Amino acid sequence: MYNELIAVHTIMRRGSGLITNAYDARAAGKPVDAKTLISTSRWFVGFVHHHHQSEDELFWPVLRRLFPQAVASLDALTAEHEVLDEELDKLAAAVDALRAGARAADAGLRSAERIEEVLLKHLDAEEPVLQELFQQVPDDDIIRLRKAIVDGAPKTGPHLVFGLMVDPERVPGYADMSANFPGVVRLLRRPLLRRYDKVKLALGQ
Repeated sequence: MYNELIAVHTIMRRGSGLITNAYDARAAGKPVDAKTLISTSRWFVGFVHHHHQSEDELFWPVLRRLFPQAVASLDALTAEHEVLDEELDKLAAAVDALRAGARAADAGLRSAERIEEVLLKHLDAEEPVLQELFQQVPDDDIIRLRKAIVDGAPKTGPHLVFGLMVDPERVPGYADMSANFPGVVRLLRRPLLRRYDKVKLALGQ
């Protein structure tokens, strides 16, 4: 189960890098397709928002009940979610400006860089806490925690999800994560990966 969570976190880490590099390339005057940058940025903002919401509303309540001694740590992680959400909103505003035709590359780059900084620090702090707690979770509660992970998994951008799960290498928990996708999505894995490659190219990478 921990590997499934790490898979989601890795998608966010790699997605953040993909976005930051694209804004950096655009700010430097390199050819980056604006439409692709807008759609990928919006996907990333929604993905991270949704994951943190699922943790706060579905995941943390179970862990708080099981481990009262960890409540302070979980509260601190929720506070970090709020800081990150503010930064994501700034990126969303930069994306809206870019869609409206404004020269928002610099604003987008600043937001993307700040998100990457905050996100990586947050995940590095969160994962050891969860790894320790997971080892103590009773079997009866595993189902509820796994459901929270699945509910927090991506429902949009399957090409980005599949691509980030394997680029540059397969994430831990790849098989378990893939098994949770709808059958039709799994059948389209190869076309989705080709679409991901086109997105990277359009983002100047």
